[in-house]
Amino acid sequence: MTGRPLLIALTALQVICALFFISEIILTILGTRSAPISWAMREMMEIGAAVGLLLGTSFAILALRSAEQKQAKAEESLRQVQSAFRDHLTEKFDAWGLTNAERDVALFSMKGLSVAEIASVRETSEGTVKAQSNAIYRKAGVSGRTQLLSLFIEDLMQD
Repeated sequence: MTGRPLLIALTALQVICALFFISEIILTILGTRSAPISWAMREMMEIGAAVGLLLGTSFAILALRSAEQKQAKAEESLRQVQSAFRDHLTEKFDAWGLTNAERDVALFSMKGLSVAEIASVRETSEGTVKAQSNAIYRKAGVSGRTQLLSLFIEDLMQD
């Protein structure tokens, strides 16, 4: 057994072990035990339940470590992709000869901000943002925001 089935089995074992301890306490408090069990048998049952709880806890620790390692690996992979995408953007912007202002507008536009939002963020007029957007589209050889974004998506899909 590996992975999910093992986790389910050990979780079930932990639940059973916990129920054993809880039932022992409840039966003792209520005094409803029908037939007393020997101390040796009781000790064996408690040891078995404790071992079950320890196994479950040990597996949980291993599963947590594995998940943390996978997360770290995924985060590193994401950092590499982000870096490669930034490099790709810079390369395209350089090839198109975009000014710093146009680069900002292009990035905000690709992130989905409206002309009004871009103007607000850049503290400029909407007319300026529209003029810069038109310059970007002209330099990139596209007719609008959608085509601009599709250039980068196509490049990513080809690689």
